[in-house]
Amino acid sequence: MADSATEIPSILEESVKETVKNVTDKPPTSIEGLAIAYLSLVIMAILPIFFGSFRSVKYLKEQKESGQSHETMSNKDALMFPLIASCALFGLYVFFQFFSKEYINLLLTGYFFFLGVLALSHLLSPIISFMVPASVPNVPYHIHFTRGERDGRTDIVNYKFTSYDVICLIISLCLGAWYLFKKHWIANNLFGIAFAINGVELLHLNNVVTGCILLCGLFLYDIFWVFGTNVMVTVAKSFEAPIKLVFPQDLLVNGFNASNFAMLGLGDIVVPGIFIALLLRFDKSLKRGSEFYFRATFSAYILGLLATILVMHIFKHAQPALLYLVPACLGTPLTLALLRGDINALFNYEDQPAIPETAASDSKSKKTE
Repeated sequence: MADSATEIPSILEESVKETVKNVTDKPPTSIEGLAIAYLSLVIMAILPIFFGSFRSVKYLKEQKESGQSHETMSNKDALMFPLIASCALFGLYVFFQFFSKEYINLLLTGYFFFLGVLALSHLLSPIISFMVPASVPNVPYHIHFTRGERDGRTDIVNYKFTSYDVICLIISLCLGAWYLFKKHWIANNLFGIAFAINGVELLHLNNVVTGCILLCGLFLYDIFWVFGTNVMVTVAKSFEAPIKLVFPQDLLVNGFNASNFAMLGLGDIVVPGIFIALLLRFDKSLKRGSEFYFRATFSAYILGLLATILVMHIFKHAQPALLYLVPACLGTPLTLALLRGDINALFNYEDQPAIPETAASDSKSKKTE
């Protein structure tokens, strides 16, 4: 009887400990916390698309003025992209199954630290140029390292930069060090937003057909890897790199040290973003003084993102965002162009018109002569 009396308090103590452990394993959230988290994700998703689209217009104009031809995605590239992405995703999944994710993430952290510093420097360059007083001189520098002499000389390093670029690099290195050592979610988001803006600015779809092929291919890719397998969700949760935007759902409870995150992959921002940027460049080519197709598709993207969040909470399951974003981003401009009589102009528009084969052969023969 005495033994049973002493066992009861110990059983109760173990039960209390187990209850406390279950509660603390998953940080508490609230309706307000969820609303703040997903509203923040939506804002962080639309800002890179908006600013990246206008930067892409400026970038294309600078390339044309300098006489340089920029790299664009072909139809073949668009067809192959989902297959290459699938191989990369499954390869990461296999690595995480057989190798320690700590070592893999350590390697990837160093890689994305380097890329993130470059992306942040590129993003900060116009901001620093605007903020630094005119009294501070912007001194140009040129690092030129060659091999050989005279006609046989080849460039190894030929890099031009200014003192403002050095300021950008120092700021980016400080933010990168913060991410490298703390892995804080704010530092992760700074890198992620920089990647997204640079991606929308520099990755150009040459025409709408290529965009349709790419979006439809990734539409099927996203559905298969989210609904068909657990590969996408497993990699997203194991992959500690700024390839996703995160925001804590328990921010109101735990502050900036929160740990229960809502997340959105950068692919769900950059892929629709480069198509929306193409529509802005199409609007500029029409010279009507409006951004009709860009604004309409941009609004459709926001609605598609909100629909993704709503369905995810109704069915309590991770959703492939492109399942909702692709129909919104493709259906809106195509329907509006059909109604407004711009469908032919939309499909005929090209950032970089293809040179006819006869003209290309003539120019080649002239160069040879």
